[in-house]
Amino acid sequence: MVEDHVRELAAELGITLPPLRVSGSDPVLPSVFRVGTAAAIAVGAATAAVAAFRGDGSEAAVDVREAAVAFRDERHLRIDGAPVDLWAPLSGDYRTADGWVRLHCNFDHHRDAALMALDLPAGADVDAVIRACAGRGAVEIEEAVTRAGGCAAAMRDRAEWRRHPQSRAVAASPLVRLTRIDGPDGSDDPDGPDGPVGSDGSDGSDGSDGSDGFEARGGIGARGGTDAWPGTEDERTLEGVRVLDLTRVLSGPYATRVLSSHGARVLRVGAGHLPEVPGAVIGSAFGKRSCHLDLRTRQGRAGLRALVAGADVFVQSYRPGALEALGFGPRELAAIRPGIVCVDISAYGGHGPWAGRRGFDSLVQMACGIAHEGGDGSRPCPLPAQVLDHATGHLAAFGAVAGLLRRSAEGGSWRVELSLARTAHWLDGLGRVDGAATPEPDVTDLLQETESAFGRLTHLRPPGTVGGRSPYWSSPPPRQGEHPPAWW
Repeated sequence: MVEDHVRELAAELGITLPPLRVSGSDPVLPSVFRVGTAAAIAVGAATAAVAAFRGDGSEAAVDVREAAVAFRDERHLRIDGAPVDLWAPLSGDYRTADGWVRLHCNFDHHRDAALMALDLPAGADVDAVIRACAGRGAVEIEEAVTRAGGCAAAMRDRAEWRRHPQSRAVAASPLVRLTRIDGPDGSDDPDGPDGPVGSDGSDGSDGSDGSDGFEARGGIGARGGTDAWPGTEDERTLEGVRVLDLTRVLSGPYATRVLSSHGARVLRVGAGHLPEVPGAVIGSAFGKRSCHLDLRTRQGRAGLRALVAGADVFVQSYRPGALEALGFGPRELAAIRPGIVCVDISAYGGHGPWAGRRGFDSLVQMACGIAHEGGDGSRPCPLPAQVLDHATGHLAAFGAVAGLLRRSAEGGSWRVELSLARTAHWLDGLGRVDGAATPEPDVTDLLQETESAFGRLTHLRPPGTVGGRSPYWSSPPPRQGEHPPAWW
C-alpha cells in the first residue's frame, strides 16, 4: 500500500523514484485513522526522492513504526530532562451553545484577538473564556475570532465539512502540486511548456536558464561525489543545496529540517518582532542556521533578495499573498534567481473562501471532521500526533526535491504547493484501521542526545534510510538570529 502511494505521488510530479522498501504496518499509534501508513508514505516519498537525487541506484527504506513515532517528535523532546510545553494557557477546546470550538492562542496577538472577539478584557483567564463560549455558537465564535485577526475553528463532522465550499476547493487540488513558474508568458504554467507535469516531454532547455548545471547527484554536472555517509569526509546527498526557510509552526520547519538531515544548507530567516513558540523553534531547528531580517524595512528586503539570489529552494508558510505583497512571490523569486524551487505551505490552500485564513494543525483537525470522528461527536478528540504538520512537512520536502529533479532534467523554475487541509483530505481517504486501543510504542531505540546552547537535548533521530544509511543533523539547534544573513 505504502509503495503504491509513493509511486503514484512520483508519477503525478513527473519523476521516477528508486525502489522503496517498507517494513512494519499499522496500527502503531492509538487511532482509527491510518496514521502509521500516512507517516510511512510521507517519509518514504521524501526519502525516495533524496535517493533519486543521489542518482546511484541506492535503495530507500522506511519503517512504519519509526515514521509514525517521528510524527510525535515534539512529545519526546526533552531539554535537560524536562519536557517542552508547546501550548499557551488559553489554547484549547471550549464547549459552546451548540458544539465545540478550538481557540489557538499561542501567539499573543492571536490570544488578544480571541479575547476581543469574545468581548473579554485583556488578561481574562480560562474560566472567563469558558463562560463566554458557552453562551455562543461554535461557528459564530469561529467567524468572530477570524474577523478579529485570530485563529479558531468550530468542530464539524465529516459530512458538514464535505458540504463546505472550502472542502470542495481543497478536494479539487492535488496533494502536492508542482508547476513550472516561468511559462512562455511569464506566468505560472501548470501544464509546463510541452504538456502536463508528469509527462516525459522536455522543454529542450540545456540548463542555461538558471540551473547552473546543478543536477541530481551522480548526474552530469553534479556537485561533489556519490558517497555521503556519516563518519566519512564525503558530501551528503543534498550537500550544496541551499534552502531558505521562511516558516513557523510547524509543517514548514519540519520540511526544511528533513532537507537539513540529508545535508542541505538551511538558513532560517526570522525577525525579532515575529512571535515564536520557543519549544517548537528549538525542536524544529536541528541542522539549520538562523538569521534575522525585518522585511518591513527596505534594508531587510534587500537582504532577503541577496539571499534568494544564491538559493536553490525557498520554503514559506506565510498566509497566501503576504510575501507577494512584499515583492517575494514565486514569479519575483524566479526573476531574482532563475532555477529556484519555491515551496508554499498554507492552512487551507490557495483557492476557495478560506484561502487566506490563518490555521494550524489542531484547527484543521477540528474544521475537517477529524476531531469529531475521534471523539464520536461528544467532544473533540485529536489525532495522537500532529499528523497534518508532519505529513505536510515531509511531503513538502518531497516536493522540493522533486522540483530540483525536474530542474536538473529540464531547467526552469518550479513551484510546490501544499496545504494542511489537503493533507487532512488525503488522510481521510486512506481509510480506517482498528487501532483505537493500540498501546503506546516503545521509542527507546529511536532516541538520541545532543548538547546545545539550550542544554542537553533528548530527541528522536530522523526516520528513513538511503542505501542503508540514516540521515542525521550535523549541528544542534541554534539560537534565534545567531547567524548573519549570508550563505556559507
